[in-house]
Amino acid sequence: MREALFGILASAQAIEGARVLDLYAGTGALGLEALSRGAAQATFVESSRSAVEVLRANIGALGVEATARIVEGEVERSGRRIAALGPFDLVLADPPWALVDMGDPQRALLALVGAGVLAPLAWLVLEHSSRTPAPELESLANIRTRAYGDTTLTFYKTAILACSSPDSGAEPPSD
Repeated sequence: MREALFGILASAQAIEGARVLDLYAGTGALGLEALSRGAAQATFVESSRSAVEVLRANIGALGVEATARIVEGEVERSGRRIAALGPFDLVLADPPWALVDMGDPQRALLALVGAGVLAPLAWLVLEHSSRTPAPELESLANIRTRAYGDTTLTFYKTAILACSSPDSGAEPPSD
């Protein structure tokens, strides 16, 4: 699934030089993968102290301290700190699936969009259970939803950009 995700994003030219926001980062696998594929920097948001320690160790082991930042706290309560570090070209959100069912990440993502966290041509990718329909995110257009077994990736763009010309980068290429 991760290989498919990054294949789609690379084909859409969404990684090289990007400022990445990895929400619900855990050990940082998604943001670190983006850095390894040419992202300019990654900001990781994680609330679990033990996961943050592993994340710090992973950043150190890979030698990417200069391009990685950590915001320790819940995504839902860290909006101002996140917004101050933006805007971001690529947002990767892998929340606990139970939170998606309750709508918490959707509210947090919409608050971040409202705070101006997304760059004008930004991508937002939400990972969720395949049993859960792709969440509707007001002001964002669902460009594509791809299921990989139990996991689904939903790709979003700013709605006004998704309706613009074919060369706007609004639709990811097939994988």
